[in-house]
Formats: sequence, structure tokens, C-alpha cells
Amino acid sequence: MDRFKDIQPSLNTQQQEAVSHGEGPLLISAGAGSGKTRTLTQRVIKLVGSGVPPERIVAITFTNKAADEIKARLRSSFKDLEVLPFLGTFHSFGARILRNEAQLVGRENNYVIFDNDDSEKVIKKTIRDMELSNERYPVGKVQKKISFIKDELADSSELEEPFRSIFEKYEERLKMQNAFDFDDLIEKPVRILQRNKEILKKYQDRFEYILVDEFQDINTSQYALVRLLAHKHKNLNVVGDDNQSIYKFRGADFRNFLNFEKDWPEAKIVHLGENYRSSKNIVDAAASLIKNNKLQRPKHLWTSNDGGEPVIVLASWSAEEEAFKIVNELLKGNLGSSAILYRTNAQSRAIEQALNFNSIPYEIFGGLKFYERKEIKDIVAALRYAMNPLDEISLERLHKTFRKKEFLELKEKLPALGEKLSPIELIGFIIKTSQYESYLENKFDNYEERLENVVELINFASNFQTLIEFVERISLLESSDKIKQGTNIKRVKLMTIHLSKGLEFDNVIIAGVNEGIIPHQKSLFSNDDIEEERRLMYVAMTRARKKLTLSFYGLASRFLQEIPPELIEFDSKNNWGDEDEVNLI
Repeated sequence: MDRFKDIQPSLNTQQQEAVSHGEGPLLISAGAGSGKTRTLTQRVIKLVGSGVPPERIVAITFTNKAADEIKARLRSSFKDLEVLPFLGTFHSFGARILRNEAQLVGRENNYVIFDNDDSEKVIKKTIRDMELSNERYPVGKVQKKISFIKDELADSSELEEPFRSIFEKYEERLKMQNAFDFDDLIEKPVRILQRNKEILKKYQDRFEYILVDEFQDINTSQYALVRLLAHKHKNLNVVGDDNQSIYKFRGADFRNFLNFEKDWPEAKIVHLGENYRSSKNIVDAAASLIKNNKLQRPKHLWTSNDGGEPVIVLASWSAEEEAFKIVNELLKGNLGSSAILYRTNAQSRAIEQALNFNSIPYEIFGGLKFYERKEIKDIVAALRYAMNPLDEISLERLHKTFRKKEFLELKEKLPALGEKLSPIELIGFIIKTSQYESYLENKFDNYEERLENVVELINFASNFQTLIEFVERISLLESSDKIKQGTNIKRVKLMTIHLSKGLEFDNVIIAGVNEGIIPHQKSLFSNDDIEEERRLMYVAMTRARKKLTLSFYGLASRFLQEIPPELIEFDSKNNWGDEDEVNLI
């Protein structure tokens, strides 16, 4: 009996086609804002309603939040449902398999899962016991290499020494402590299924339908896991958008999405192209941009929504001027439903200062405010000590951060240099003396991002002649950041574009749409990287529901030239109301 017909919500023709698919592989190619999560949810409900036992369904999402939403919808649709399908992330699914099969990879079923910090400590001990140089083999770089090996299911025996020995000893230590690291939760189940035909058959028989959300973002080991499990019944149902694949740096390979028919020749393909989120001008602008990518699955993104406001383009001469123009644009709308997006975290510095200057409350989504970031606090502590040698708090931070030799040299020389050097010269001395770039590289996996923050601080310091003036400005900025902290106050959201994926706002402002920022300067010599940057811009633009503003200073991004001029309202007025002579080219 099909119970689904009694609970089926309004679906468009394409969504209905996807939800009602019968047996066999299914690819749902879903454009931005086209209701893909809703379609996936209804697909699960349809399967349960048509009589498929819930325990034979696996629905894999990339966030626990998405899994919880599907659970809530299922419970709402079936009040008497005693057993739910598996609904969760890849890692939680892998952990469930390992609870039953851990002994096959040398663990007990009461194993523990080591997070990145735990894993880093094990690697650090391994490197120390092997009497290797921390500078030559930084923990962060070694950890990244180990993660890559597991994510890509690579053969560790082909590694060069000493990485091969580090990897083997690291694995031995995990086994001795009855532990798995985070990457093991996918890699180890794949190895178990590849090496044990009986175990593979058991799980293939158990799981008849496998559904995967955000399929464009899966990596090699994740795809290997679902491909193994779906091989028998071939009921692999995936949904995603190759134009929103922006996690290459995490190992995601959207070619799994593009090559789906090659792996599953009998697959049914359903395209969801109607955008329900954004105004027509925003949809048309985003569609015009992304069509310039050559490596993609052809699709047509459209909407029946009203045209709405034109896309605003703000032109400025500097990051500071851009930030104040952004604030002026913000003040025209509702702060609580507005978001400022940027390509790199370092860009938030000027924006935060402009917001503070105008007493506008804000929050950084998924990150720290600029002056709260460790690398900025380290440099500022050195500057404060140079200005005031009686500052014990700053001296204590330097003592905890730097090695004894570097610390003693800074302690001895900074007070005298603080009276002689400009702020930018003094920061240069601090970085060189402390070997700060090497320190960040050895300690942090995201050291390049942290260096970008330091460079942004240097850029800001170039505006000041004296150390006292610069440190005082920073202190005042930090102090003004404490304004309006009430819980009911509407705050502007600030975040990187990567963190904005899956979110939406009435008003979106994208800052720094400059050549060298987006597309990022590191991508300029690779067509594949440029296309990834264009996908990133597309994701940012499609977060907007009603109003979209694109802001740049200096040299405009090539992406602005890919948006039809009839969709744009260009504003190059400076902060005094005069026209700036700024060109898109």
C-alpha cells in the first residue's frame, strides 16, 4: 500500500519525477535554490510510504542538521513509525559499521575516535620518537599527508621515507590505543568491505536503497563506500549540483558527479532547474556567470519570481573605502537579514572596523573576529610590549608562544626598537626574529590563511607613522567591538563564502570582488582553479533572496564582466557623493 499519496506535498513536475523514481540508480541534478533537500526528503518518505522497510534505507547527508530535518519530517509523516532509516553523515555511518567490525582492523568495539588535536599529538610523539626534525617534518603537514592517503585510499607502502615509517608507526599507535582517527571512519570500512566478501554481502543485503546528498562534494573514499554498498541492488540515489562544488581543498572531486552515467549506465537523470529562492535578476546574473565554466553538466537555471532589484555593483579605491560603502548599503535595509560574504578571512578587518565605527552590531559566522585571531594577538602583544616594557600580560604571551632563543631576543630588543621603528618596520622585525612564518607552518594546517591575516595587519600598519598611534587605534577598535551585545539585537552576519553554502539571506553583499581575491591569486594560472573560483562566486551570489551587492576596489574581478550589464546598477560614487573614474576593466 502506498501511504505516500496521503502525505505528498506540492511538488513540481521534475521534483515529482525524482521522488517517484522506481528501481535503479538516480541522479538528481539540482540547481541552486531548486529544493533539492526537500526533494531528497520526499524521496525517503516515498520509499517508506510505499512499503520499503526503513532499516533497509540509508540517507547520507553532509551535516547532522540536514539529517535531523529529514528525521523530523519522517516522524511528522508517519506517527506510528517505530524504526527510522539510517540518517546521518558519512562519518557517523562509517562509525556504525566499525562498531560491528572493528576487530577486523585490530580494534575492540569500544574504540574511541580521536579528533584532529588528538591525532596531532600522536603524530608529534611519533616524530619525536623517530628523532626527526619538527622543522623539516611539521606536524600539520604530516597530518595533512596522512589524511590525504586515507581519503584517496592510496597505498602507503609507496610513500618515500621517512613518511612511510611515520605513517606505519602512527597507525600502530592508534591500534595500541584502540582508537580511530576521523579519516579512519570512512577508509577503514572501505578496506573491510574490499577485503571481506562475506562482510560486503552482509551489508549489501541489509541496505537496499542508498541516498546521498551533496554528491558533488564527496571524495574518493566516500564514493568507494557507497559504490561498494550499492553494487548489488543498484538503488543509488544521489542529489547535488556540480556548479556548487567548492571543496576541492578538502579532497572533494565533483567528477564523481559528472561521470555518474559512466559508472551507472542505466541511471535516470532528473534536472531541477527552477529556483524558488531568489529574484529573477539575481538568478539570471548567477546563471550568466556560471555558464562560462566548460567543465559542468549542462543545465538551465530559471525562476518564476519577480525581477526584483538590479544587482548593485560598488566600486572603490581601497579596502577602507569599500568597507564604508558596504556599511552605507547595509543601512538601507534590515540588518538582521543581511550578510557580508568574503573570499578570505583577512578581508573582515576593514569591514569590522567600519561596522564598529558606525555602531552596527555584527557576528562572525564560524570564525573569530579579526583581533581575536591567535596570529593577530601574537603580533599585537609584541607591539604592545615594544611600546610598554612594563606590560607583563603581553610579555607572558610572547614567552608562551615563542621558543626561548627567539623570546629572549624579542624581550631584549623590542623596547628600544619601539622608539625607533615605524609600526610596519617593527612588525617586519618581529616576524623575522621569531621566524613566525615557519612557526605558523609547523603548528597549523591553515597556516596560509593565518599568514593572510598577518599581511592584512601589515597593510593596516602602513597607514601609521608611530607605534603609539597604531597600538592605540587597535585598542580602541577592540574596545568599540564590545558595543550592543544584547541577545535580542539584530546583527549583520559576516562569513567566508565557503561557510555560506547552504544558507540564504534577504540581502547579500559580496566584498572584495577583485582580480586576485576572487578569483584568488593562487588560481590565476590554472583553468580548473579558475572554474572552481567561478563556482565559489556562483554560490555566493545564489545566497541572496531579494538584494545582491557586488563590491570591489582597485581592479575588478573578471567575473563582474561575465554578468550582463542590463542586470547591473553601477555605483562608483565616493564617500563625498562625487563620481570616481573607476572602470570594470
